[in-house]
Amino acid sequence: MTRIGLFGGTFDPPHLGHMILAAEAFHSLSLDRIFWILTPQSPLKDERTISSVQQRRELVLAALQNVPEFELSQVDILREPPYYAVDTVKILKREYPGTDFVYLMGGDSLRDLPAWHDPNQFVQELSGLGVYRRPGSQPDLEILEKLCPGIKTKTTIFQAPQIEISAADIRQRIREGRPFRFFLPPEVYQLICAQNLYR
Repeated sequence: MTRIGLFGGTFDPPHLGHMILAAEAFHSLSLDRIFWILTPQSPLKDERTISSVQQRRELVLAALQNVPEFELSQVDILREPPYYAVDTVKILKREYPGTDFVYLMGGDSLRDLPAWHDPNQFVQELSGLGVYRRPGSQPDLEILEKLCPGIKTKTTIFQAPQIEISAADIRQRIREGRPFRFFLPPEVYQLICAQNLYR
């Protein structure tokens, strides 16, 4: 049975923190591949502050080009909004029958999962949840189990280095002319410079 991790985000831009987290998940959860799911518009982020899908797609492809276990999925790019995770998983299950899908998220997202769109169906559709610890986020699985039955047995906590890198900080560094090169995969850095992005 193929196990595929689902790693969603706006990736504006994709940085080394993303790469390290995905690599740790790939190893810790015994995955065969990880689909990077580029979200055209997150309901949690202001649309005015996000780069175009085309630009972010090009940057993600640059980041992943030499990593065969990572693959860009266009499942959300090719469909109409709203971009609910439960719908993303349903589409992928139809496209890849017989595949085990493991959704990757931080402990803070797991804690807030009952507030997601149709969380019970989301949990039922998945083979597992791969959750990485974040400082200050200790979700109570007993409480979550009462709200979303089945979540406790599907959740696997894994460790990843706490890398203090954020896409927002990188964008601000570029605007202010501060160093940002070593926060990014070389291919992403080169593309940003070549196209003069985030200025």
